[in-house]
Amino acid sequence: MTGRSEPPDGPLENAAGGEDEYRSLVFDESFVRAARTQEFSARERMGEDARAVRTLPAATASARGRGSGRTTVALVVLIAVAFTLAVYNGFRSPYPRSAARQAEPLRTTLVPLAPRGAVPGGSPERLYTSEPVAGHGTGAAGIALPAARRTRSFSESQITAALARVKDYLVESSLNPDVLTGAVRRPVEQLLDPAQRAQFERSMSSPADDGRHAATGWVVRFDPQWAELATPQVRVEGALSYEEEAAGVLRVVSDHTFTYAVRPADGTRRKDDASLFTVRRELHFGFDREDLRRHRLEVRTANVQAGPLSCSADTAA
Repeated sequence: MTGRSEPPDGPLENAAGGEDEYRSLVFDESFVRAARTQEFSARERMGEDARAVRTLPAATASARGRGSGRTTVALVVLIAVAFTLAVYNGFRSPYPRSAARQAEPLRTTLVPLAPRGAVPGGSPERLYTSEPVAGHGTGAAGIALPAARRTRSFSESQITAALARVKDYLVESSLNPDVLTGAVRRPVEQLLDPAQRAQFERSMSSPADDGRHAATGWVVRFDPQWAELATPQVRVEGALSYEEEAAGVLRVVSDHTFTYAVRPADGTRRKDDASLFTVRRELHFGFDREDLRRHRLEVRTANVQAGPLSCSADTAA
């Protein structure tokens, strides 16, 4: 036979009843140009050393390589841009950012309280069941957190975190027995904004009644030469409040009265030689988003009233 011939009625259809399985494969001009080898013509193959195919000139291959390289670079750039946008949108907060804010030095006001009558003595247990401290909470349980509601710049979780940080500060600076006796200071210092730590250290090491370097502005501390704790239990009464005072700046105010059972530091320890000493601390704290992220706080002002508690004393006065 000299070649393939078609039936008189035309070409046969696919026996399976479908289309030609190669019909969708189109060998167009771009496909041919992309080929790395090319078949010689019949005349060229008649030579003694002729080959069936020849390699295309280097220029053609390199041109195709350049086109592929440009496509690869464009794809890499597109992926990088998409990834950057995804990261930016993922970490961008829906709340407005506050400008960088420097912590201000603490300002302290201290008012000594003079008892109105005789200061009763007795055992700590009996004193704590008398008025006006009978209904006060004990230790950290007496520091309750208010319900947190989002503000313009802070979410509920952020406000909760700020309130919890303030409570940590009150517990360490007002209830920690080692801080009360002056044995340690680190638990309080590590909660502060780094910009306030130098002032804190000077206040602890060289306290001065100048409104800036009073140790009692930062902590409650009893002079071990004057008094000692009769019991580590402390009675607490007070409240916390908060507000967004400026865009991205949260203020928290604590107003608590701490009542301590102390005894003279004369070496004698009798069961009924304790008396009550009360300290009212009104502290103002500041937070921005950076403070919350770094788990720190700024103590702005401290208004402290302290003195022995008589039978008829009003600790809120």
